[in-house]
Amino acid sequence: MKSLAAQGQALANSQTQIDFLDKVPVGTFKHLQFSDKLKQINALPLKPIALDIFQMNLGKMCNQVCKHCHVDAGPDRKEIMEKETMALCLEAIEKSGVSTVDLTGGAPEMNPNFRWLVEQLSARGKRILVRCNLTIIVSNPRFHDLPQFYKEHQCEVVSSLPYFTAMRTDAQRGSGVFDRSIKALKMLNGVGYGVEGTGLKLSLVYNPSGAFLPADQLSLQQQFKRKLKDQFDIDFNELLTITNLPISRFLDYLIQSDNYEGYMEKLIQSFNPTAALHVMCRNTVSVGWDGYLYDCDFNQMLDLPVASESAHIRDFDLNKLMRRDIVTKKHCFGCTAGAGSSCGGSLA
Repeated sequence: MKSLAAQGQALANSQTQIDFLDKVPVGTFKHLQFSDKLKQINALPLKPIALDIFQMNLGKMCNQVCKHCHVDAGPDRKEIMEKETMALCLEAIEKSGVSTVDLTGGAPEMNPNFRWLVEQLSARGKRILVRCNLTIIVSNPRFHDLPQFYKEHQCEVVSSLPYFTAMRTDAQRGSGVFDRSIKALKMLNGVGYGVEGTGLKLSLVYNPSGAFLPADQLSLQQQFKRKLKDQFDIDFNELLTITNLPISRFLDYLIQSDNYEGYMEKLIQSFNPTAALHVMCRNTVSVGWDGYLYDCDFNQMLDLPVASESAHIRDFDLNKLMRRDIVTKKHCFGCTAGAGSSCGGSLA
């Protein structure tokens, strides 16, 4: 049998990531699927329970190329959500009555209609989450006013910061990213973000830098708060821990470093039934840059659309979406391992 590294090379050329995840045996678990575990806890099929969060991927263009990025985002990506698609999303948001809209990318701010969309959502009184990579704020003078723009529209800022040291942050996200992130955090603090009593929420996101699960979210939060305050006088509200899912660039890393089997075995061994019942796909719908609908952002990157007649934003039908079976594959073990993982941090 070929080595996993050799299979990884073949994967890039002729196999889908899903086929690889399905077919490559994982240690003692062999070909165990996520649906097998759901069946054991009487949760198959997995069904939505509400639509609380409407997540929009505004495009794959980004000013960074992070090693763990499940979107494969970067400066060379051209996929961008058009304004017409945004308008259809606004109609769906109004029809569904959803209160929270989560804007992500790539760097969502690089979409030329990003500010128009935020203004529209703000006028409708929606809770707006912006997944900002921080360095976009300081990358170009046209983005320097983003902190003030976020404040004017009461956006909640959710930003990735792999660690509170330059070495570990830059290893994952690129040379100089840590220093630029610190500068951006100071700018956000300067307008009130993360500062007690302002109501301007600033959350940081922690992804492990290797083939392991994140530590306890509260313990890491306390450590990050202390280190960032002592060393840089930076404040933030909360830290969210997110498990790296075995897809895209992180899957490539796992295969090339011979960590794939061990990591998958760890995820499966750590399956948490409580987390499985609270996965984000049960209260979220994710909209791709081209308008197609997905159960979550990770399924979106694997081209696994919702199992519903309402599969595109132009055909949005809340009733049909609420009757669907959620699409699951082996990568879903990443969301149910240990304390669980979602775009909002740990689950259990």
